[in-house]
Amino acid sequence: MAHFVPHTDEELAAMLDFIGLSSLDELFECVPAALRLAGGLDLPAGLSEPDVMAEMERLAGRNGACGPDLICFAGAGAYDHEIPAATRRLAFRSEFVTSYTPYQAEVAQGVLEALFEYQTMVARLAGLPIANASLYDGASAAVEAVNLAAGGTGRETVWVSGGLHPHWQAVLSTFARGTGHRLVSVPLRDGITDWGAVPVGEKDPPAALLVAAPNYLGCLEDVAAARHAADQHGALLLVAFDPVAAGLLVSPGSEGADVVVGEGQAFGTPLSFGGPYLGLFACQQQHVRRLPGRLVGETIDAIGRRAYVTTLRTREQDIRRERATSNVCTNQTLIAVCCMIQLAWLGTGGLRELALRCARATRYTRDALLSIPGVAPLAGAPVLREFAVRLPVSPPVVVERMAEEGYLAGVPVGLVDGVCADAVSDASGLLVAATERRTRSEIDGYAAALEKVIR
Repeated sequence: MAHFVPHTDEELAAMLDFIGLSSLDELFECVPAALRLAGGLDLPAGLSEPDVMAEMERLAGRNGACGPDLICFAGAGAYDHEIPAATRRLAFRSEFVTSYTPYQAEVAQGVLEALFEYQTMVARLAGLPIANASLYDGASAAVEAVNLAAGGTGRETVWVSGGLHPHWQAVLSTFARGTGHRLVSVPLRDGITDWGAVPVGEKDPPAALLVAAPNYLGCLEDVAAARHAADQHGALLLVAFDPVAAGLLVSPGSEGADVVVGEGQAFGTPLSFGGPYLGLFACQQQHVRRLPGRLVGETIDAIGRRAYVTTLRTREQDIRRERATSNVCTNQTLIAVCCMIQLAWLGTGGLRELALRCARATRYTRDALLSIPGVAPLAGAPVLREFAVRLPVSPPVVVERMAEEGYLAGVPVGLVDGVCADAVSDASGLLVAATERRTRSEIDGYAAALEKVIR
């Protein structure tokens, strides 16, 4: 088998001659020596395609998957929900799977209509009039919400609840280093955000307050209190919501949110070891011109038929770069279609039933765990479908032991130390979620196994 060589020696020589260099080493002199690879790559000899596939399958077999291998009680933003066969069957029709960017509306009416329906459903869940055609994931949606608020108010400071998912906070911090936004962390008190505890000396008026409701610990936040705090400073209110919990809770928009973001993985997307996922984004009408990504609209064509078009899109072809507030120019079309189909399949009553089943499973699981000696609640605030407990044994050790018992026990809260507030990074904490898939016998087995491994 011939080796794959992307460029011949003659081609490399021609390239170097064109740019006036004598060698590849000279080309890469700008890269610090500490970052260069010394001695070449330590790669094994080439294999045939069947041998490579066999090795990949062997490595993949070392992963424990939810369902056949481990019963999942983990959450923290990624959840093991039922996916009806209808969702997969419809979403993976070739018309959706092969679709890309629908610039030519005349040949993309089906995809555009699906995205329009998706937007409508997200807007209803959020309780706001406008939703875009999706973003990459919940964390990037939070970044875009901060960009919108800063651009709309002309301010650079954002107060971020310590109960926001720590990975989302990390993404925000990364972007802030490039954009110049100042992120001020507001601590939790007994599981919910204490907006009166903004760090002493913080004088800059915030562009926005960002709160997760429910928050990372599963606790129900007081969105009305966040709205009141935002009004005191003339700031926007950004809410990261759980779209499943929205089946039981009042919408963030009805409580005064200006922008609502979320992660849509729960509707039609399996865990998949981390992606691809789906960013939900909705806002008030007055912010539509700062909306990131695409917005699909409904109109009437030249002969009076209903038609769909991309009404707004933040691409360099369509906007003046100096006035742009976002560089997002695409969306998660296929994942958004999965979400739309699943929401349509559930309907209003089905979504409420889904949220209720999750809440009941969570309540039963929490009661079962708190009856175990040595297990205590991490926070006293009410929870809906996720909760955190303190364990007498190191949570990472418990997770490893529980995997041997056949359970994905949860997410050790202490693993996020240094990213978010101390109340969230408790080294003894374990975050546990119970979706509608968890049966009473599975929960009882989980509790019995946990009691065994922490003795």
